[in-house]
Amino acid sequence: MASLTGVSLLLMMRSAIGSLRNEGSSSKLQIHIPQALFRNGGYEHREALFGIPQYGGSISQNVYYPGQEVGDACGEIDIRGGHPIRPVDDDGNMLPYPSPYILMVDRGMCTFVTKIRNAQRSGAAAVIIADNSCLCSSGNECNSDPGVECEPREPIMADDGSGSDISIPSFLMFKQDADIVKAQLQANKMVQIEMAWSLPAPDSRVEYELWTMPTDLVSREFQRTFKSAAAALGKHAYFTPHMYVYDGVRSNCQGPGGENQCYNLCTNSGRYCATDPDNDLDKGISGADVVVESLRRLCVWKIYGEDDGIGMKWWDYVNEFMFRCDTPDFFTNEQCISDAFQHSGIDKGAVDKCMSDSGGLHGDAPNTIIEEELMNKENRGVVILPQAYVNNAAIRGALEFGTMFRAVCAGFLTGSEPDVCKQCISCSEQLECTIKGSCPSSNLNAVSTPVFAVSLFILSGIFFLVGLIQFRRTQSAVRSQVRGIVAEYMPLEEDKNLDTEIS
Repeated sequence: MASLTGVSLLLMMRSAIGSLRNEGSSSKLQIHIPQALFRNGGYEHREALFGIPQYGGSISQNVYYPGQEVGDACGEIDIRGGHPIRPVDDDGNMLPYPSPYILMVDRGMCTFVTKIRNAQRSGAAAVIIADNSCLCSSGNECNSDPGVECEPREPIMADDGSGSDISIPSFLMFKQDADIVKAQLQANKMVQIEMAWSLPAPDSRVEYELWTMPTDLVSREFQRTFKSAAAALGKHAYFTPHMYVYDGVRSNCQGPGGENQCYNLCTNSGRYCATDPDNDLDKGISGADVVVESLRRLCVWKIYGEDDGIGMKWWDYVNEFMFRCDTPDFFTNEQCISDAFQHSGIDKGAVDKCMSDSGGLHGDAPNTIIEEELMNKENRGVVILPQAYVNNAAIRGALEFGTMFRAVCAGFLTGSEPDVCKQCISCSEQLECTIKGSCPSSNLNAVSTPVFAVSLFILSGIFFLVGLIQFRRTQSAVRSQVRGIVAEYMPLEEDKNLDTEIS
């Protein structure tokens, strides 16, 4: 059974990766030097699904190419080699690439993550991957490297699962354009490239979405906490949750006769599948159980969230389910699910009807809601979970409350930001700020105006009384000193008068 799990997962991942598309709508690639290579609108490219781009920022630096022998960047990069040629030091060695720089490396021989990691270690600020194959649709405009066939689909710079340590951005440049750049560099001519990122802000309403699945551990804290922000943003923002389900037909989990070939990983005779969360097909939560809960959550959203894009009851149900039923013993327990519905104010009958009316999860029949999710997943190009988008731009970095809140607030047109963004975006305690409606740190030592006025009046009175007492004490002390001096001189005056009478 263990081998079936591994084979099924491999097939599903290949299917998912094969269906990816990276729209690249949030980034720009432009050549500024030489001027002859400048192109209005920039160059078509594909942005990596890993690394951390700076939305709203850009990198414009000189490009260096390690050369044919180490150009694939699958090993250590010699920063003293490559092109364009630089001056040499006193030992006759060529000077290293002057930082900051953008490194261009060839595609092939190892994963994208390996290449970018090696470039990052060499000191590169960003990386351009030069494609080695053409799209079949390019025709005679592009010629693939010898022995490399054309590609029917656009290439995707996907994460191999180890890219969490990558902090620099990277683009893939199509072969016909990359060849021109490499020719310039190998002729020892300088090329300056700009890589820029933006978070689209089309109007006064931001659209954001989350791709996850019921057993995804990483997104749980986000789903527990972001309800307050969704409520505070109100109709200024529209949220859409998506459930990640594998296409069992494309993953060969459905046999030629319509039979399920992937055991309990799939529903609908192998049409819709999920990986086994506990890696044990004989007990615990199965992949089919995950598909069932995924459809249930999609139906909850359609009934209670699709109209307003806020979906308070959806957030409540997800949190109630995680609190009550998120264990192998209760994940499929009908009573536990009913309790989660009851505590979140959801009509269980309406949700069950939605699941049934969409095609259900039994027999060799399609489910319209899940089919729609499969199409959305293919169009969006989702591989790694969880994945969030704001205004169609993929959000990189850890899925945390602050990351998503800042991205959503950055997506509004200038001047159209809701009050919660103005009040909480610069607050150190953003979550608490969205709950209370004001930044708690700014009010930590604050007092109301009436209390301040009364306190000021009392303090003024105290200082006045203390001053008056001190003034009277000082006067009394002066009088005492004067009396003492007068008392000392009075006997002398009496003695003088007595001497005058005697004489």
